[in-house]
Amino acid sequence: MMYIGIMSGTSLDGIDVALVDFSSASPQLRHTYFLAYPDALKSQLLNLHQPALGELNHSCLIANTLANLYAQATLTLLKQCNIFAWQIKAIGCHGQTIRHCPELGYTVQLGNSARLAELTRITVVSDFRSRDIAAGGQGAPLVPAFHHYVLRHPSIHRVIVNIGGISNLTRLSPNFSTLGFDCGPGNLLMDAWIQLHQGRAYDHDGAWAASGQLIPDLYARLCAAQFFSLPPPKSTGRDLFNLHWLQQQLVGDENPADVQATLSALTVFGISESIRHYCPEAEEIYLCGGGAKNINIINNLKKYLPCCRLGLTDELGMDADWIEAIAFAWLAQQALLGKTANLPEATGASHPCILGAIYPA
Repeated sequence: MMYIGIMSGTSLDGIDVALVDFSSASPQLRHTYFLAYPDALKSQLLNLHQPALGELNHSCLIANTLANLYAQATLTLLKQCNIFAWQIKAIGCHGQTIRHCPELGYTVQLGNSARLAELTRITVVSDFRSRDIAAGGQGAPLVPAFHHYVLRHPSIHRVIVNIGGISNLTRLSPNFSTLGFDCGPGNLLMDAWIQLHQGRAYDHDGAWAASGQLIPDLYARLCAAQFFSLPPPKSTGRDLFNLHWLQQQLVGDENPADVQATLSALTVFGISESIRHYCPEAEEIYLCGGGAKNINIINNLKKYLPCCRLGLTDELGMDADWIEAIAFAWLAQQALLGKTANLPEATGASHPCILGAIYPA
């Protein structure tokens, strides 16, 4: 009953690997391992988000590189906890998203799953999003189904907010069906901006953003993006929110710290407005993902949502840093059991689907 979940998200920081035990009623996180992306690979992945000559060949080669890194991270984790490959039922591997175009009927996550199965000798389940898109859905977000499974309370209205590269939320209301959708940028614009100006991968605790001042005109232009006014189901990614998009909104004489403060405010805007519109009776908000411990974002969320109790999913028994990797281990289990794993209310699919392509060991 042990599965491995592999998550490499929009932030492009690296690979989260989680060993999850499903032998009890609630999934138990047993061991974790993180493998950072080399800078060269991160640059290559960023470049693949835009069409270019030879991108098909380049994509396939990078998919092989990712499979090698996924296998390295998996085998390192197993060695560290003295567990053998044969003891693992399957790996649920999200892959690395380079294009997400549900409006055109496709999404692309790189990672050669056949190669990963060959290298680890473990069954691999991947390509979780395509079936949902084929059924008319967005293919995202997928994690709300897992939140529904493990974090729903019979009488308390909870909202789970994942702040990764993109922010998304899950409404767990005792009075309504589960709803989930992307809110807008999470960390990706702030990460790109601090990388450009300070050479740092991310803004630790949101300290740089806290040192700046909101730029009202820029904030208004960013918040006017059509995505924010769209009703759910909706999903987004680097195809829309990226450094080029941001630079188009700038006048050119802005103080970089003030831009960072404004980007942080944009993240808070996407989350808080989504909760106000679609979860107005929320009592508890639990954060997870890479931005869940960003002090500047937390303080501003408390300011805009004063009536809600704010905490981390750790309080509910799900490690905020690893919940997405755990979710993909669960998605792999659902696929092998032949059970549906999407929520049409979250993705917009016409019906529940069994998600994932299976590559036997």
